[in-house]
Amino acid sequence: MQTKPHIQPGLMWEYDLEEFDWNLSYKIVIERVIQRGWINEWKEIYQFYGPEKILETSEWSKQLDKRDKNFVRLFLKPDMLHAA
Repeated sequence: MQTKPHIQPGLMWEYDLEEFDWNLSYKIVIERVIQRGWINEWKEIYQFYGPEKILETSEWSKQLDKRDKNFVRLFLKPDMLHAA
């Protein structure tokens, strides 16, 4: 089983990634990828956290703007996942 998503360390620049709990801190990771990640990182969080956690985090987040939240909904449509 994968222990963490493969994303660029620069997205989590202020954290010690050797000690970082990728499962406990999923909201932080998902927000960062939504805001600044590349498509391969979107795919990583989708595989690691699943669509439910991504959507839940998007809806809950005060850090994400309306555009980001709308993009999440679009990205999570089944036909978009195969096109990316």
